[in-house]
Amino acid sequence: MAEHHKVAVVTGSALNIGRATALALARDGFRVMVTARSSADDCARTAAMIAESGGEAAVHLADISDAKQARQLIETAVTRFGRLDVLVNNASVRRQTKFSELTVEEWREILGTTLDGAFYCVHAAAPHILAAGGGSIVNLGGISAHLGAKGRVHAVTAKAGMVGMTRALAKELAPTITVNCVVPGTIDTVRGFAAGGNAGRASLPDNLIGRSGRPEEIAEMVRFLCSPSARFITGQTMHVNGGAFMA
Repeated sequence: MAEHHKVAVVTGSALNIGRATALALARDGFRVMVTARSSADDCARTAAMIAESGGEAAVHLADISDAKQARQLIETAVTRFGRLDVLVNNASVRRQTKFSELTVEEWREILGTTLDGAFYCVHAAAPHILAAGGGSIVNLGGISAHLGAKGRVHAVTAKAGMVGMTRALAKELAPTITVNCVVPGTIDTVRGFAAGGNAGRASLPDNLIGRSGRPEEIAEMVRFLCSPSARFITGQTMHVNGGAFMA
């Protein structure tokens, strides 16, 4: 299933699901642009892990809530590697705040990174993916967007928006670009400060498997959706949650 010389941008790829996804795509031969807002050391480690496994990666830090920086991220990837085939919108900020205490600034911060950032990246990336002959966009959703969660109206709204954007983009960009959404359940991750830390994580229902998922299990779904085997799949929301939510 090698995809030699193809190129992927994975936002939020310093740690966790983003790092696992970058590594999975690199194993398939993708050259990977590793990126986060400010986690330079962790991004460098992700790139080093790809290099150690025989792949090729570069790092470009960007605050994708800023349209100019998002565009520069995509242009840097195309300049560095010569093309773009895959965009994975994984970056997000997750916090838990009571609605009565939620400020306009925090609302905009969460939607700005998760939803606006994904839009800015797609807007910049789609012409390049089309120019490369087609490819895939995968958005990362969240199970709370399908179940609701106290104290997370901002994050739930942003992740629900990712599902709607996925469906609309799938119609706009078909048949050349497939667009899908992967929705993780409870995953064993470590959240850095930029992502809101581990404090106050939403309480979710027990799943049927009886454990938290691993970042690699989400990455494998993303990897599949970016592969030639998934060219007949678009506009879909793929739940990977151990049976905690059944669509």
